[in-house]
Amino acid sequence: MTASEGTDTGVDAVRLTAWVRGRVQGVGFRWWTRARALELGLAGWAANLADGRVEIVAEGPRESCERLLELLRSGTTPGQVDGVVERWSEAKGSTTGFVER
Repeated sequence: MTASEGTDTGVDAVRLTAWVRGRVQGVGFRWWTRARALELGLAGWAANLADGRVEIVAEGPRESCERLLELLRSGTTPGQVDGVVERWSEAKGSTTGFVER
């Protein structure tokens, strides 16, 4: 399966992995992230980590992933974001839709 088959984003698809720290669990943060990602046409997931962070994996056009990253850092999220660490890679195309894990 190619990246474009999994996410329907074409050849410019990328994968953004972001780790968000702060008060981001138990406040609707994953739900909010899912809603923004779907609005942007991204595929992937948001998952709580045992250390209190939320991990977000999103695939789609780089511009849409960059916009999601801006939103994560905007101060408009539920809870309180103290920091976001990002990693960029090639899209794997192995996911469709956007889910909370």
